[in-house]
Amino acid sequence: MKTKLIAALIAATAFGASNANAEVKVSTKGGLKVSTDTHQFQLGGRIQYDYNRAELNGVVDEDQFDLRRGRIYVKGNVSEDWHFKAQFNLDGSGAEDLYLRYTGWGKGAVLTLGNQLQPFGLQELVSSKDVPILERSAINELFERGREASVQLAGSGFGLDSTYTVSAFTEEQGDSSDEEFGFAGRFTAAPIKQDRSVLHLGVSYLDVGEVDVFGIEAGYTLGSFHAQAEYHDGTFEGVDADGYYLQLGYILTGETRPYKNGVFKKVKPSSKSGAWEVVARYEDGNGEFDDIELGDVLGAEEADSIALGLNYYLNNNVRIGASYTDGENKLTGDDGNEFRVRFQIAY
Repeated sequence: MKTKLIAALIAATAFGASNANAEVKVSTKGGLKVSTDTHQFQLGGRIQYDYNRAELNGVVDEDQFDLRRGRIYVKGNVSEDWHFKAQFNLDGSGAEDLYLRYTGWGKGAVLTLGNQLQPFGLQELVSSKDVPILERSAINELFERGREASVQLAGSGFGLDSTYTVSAFTEEQGDSSDEEFGFAGRFTAAPIKQDRSVLHLGVSYLDVGEVDVFGIEAGYTLGSFHAQAEYHDGTFEGVDADGYYLQLGYILTGETRPYKNGVFKKVKPSSKSGAWEVVARYEDGNGEFDDIELGDVLGAEEADSIALGLNYYLNNNVRIGASYTDGENKLTGDDGNEFRVRFQIAY
């Protein structure tokens, strides 16, 4: 009775008083969802607390336990065709996602306006709560643009389970108030897509300011085994830059990594005892290797690194992960490494 009463109050607030007497459905799967026949309202978020210890040439630079990410979101629809999402950082740093979405043309052409992730690469578009290794590759960090104010058109449901996204966005330049106009696009296809076997292929392009880059990507799952790789080649602030990574993983408890709309998702345990996963990644090239204290490497400077990870998924909401990354700056010979443990709750 209390749950129904609270849900009715939420429905009245979110949908308007005129719908407060409508039949209300409540679900806690994937966050708190309150819906009527015409409206839906969902609350969710994530908390990630990390312990990390990082060294440069054997000297400890970081040794701390703090909040890596804390986010809360509200999403839903105000009509059959108009949807919204507002996601904010709990540390006060501002909005993440903040957009309106129109779906009235069908899944082949979905229009989204507002602050949102830019469509470049595979790893960047896998949620931070789903990535197998706790921190994304340095090569990804160099070129990704994160979230920007943009207009995007995306679609799926074509042959070979293909997807596309094109985006026009603006990006602030450094400390100035000037903004650059940018373009990003991504196309993916899955020539093989079965319950426990997926072959994913994709290409991306990004052009904004002094960044111009082309990317290719591939992913594969076969039962409990999964692999993915990306190669980026372009210019970053007038300097030629390129790099690649190869990532391999295996789920010890037999599950397979889910795949949907050109992106791999996190492991969902098939039993109450949870799921275990091991993963490894090698990368080589230009990137932002700040996590292992090597700084930004550009142009003639290059670095390589290897990362090993172990994840335990208690259920669909709770994850405990650990990773160790070790790398070397190929120009200076500096060695850097990081050990990281993450405690995560996500709804």
